[in-house]
Amino acid sequence: MTRFKPRTIRLIGRLHASLWRLTRGRFVDGIGAAPFILLTTRGRKTGRLRTTPVLYLEDGGDFIVIASFGGNDMHPAWYLNLKEHPEAEIVIRGERRRVSSREITIEEKKLIWPRLVKLYPQFSLYQQRTSREIPLMRLLRRSDSNE
Repeated sequence: MTRFKPRTIRLIGRLHASLWRLTRGRFVDGIGAAPFILLTTRGRKTGRLRTTPVLYLEDGGDFIVIASFGGNDMHPAWYLNLKEHPEAEIVIRGERRRVSSREITIEEKKLIWPRLVKLYPQFSLYQQRTSREIPLMRLLRRSDSNE
């Protein structure tokens, strides 16, 4: 399988987010069985809001997002942004939700990773092709959320 360059992955993400906004998610809401959400983070360098589509797994009332970046050796910007500014916003099934984030522990990942690979088998290939451990982030509904 071809490894996409980070620039290509970012371009595909922007196009995907634009198409989702244009159609309100009616036609493009995931990849195969893996659904995606729109994640808006605050840029760690610029402070600007950045929105990107990310695949997710529901885990109870939380959402697990995967910083795979297509198996590249660098972390995606949204992950680094969440590390710096843990508060974010997601759009899921047309609803906006304010969330806070935390990184999944190694022990938690051992339980969650097989579910992620079942949802989207490419994650296993991505982990094999990169020298970094692919981090997972847990998005939790904020108590000050409007819902």
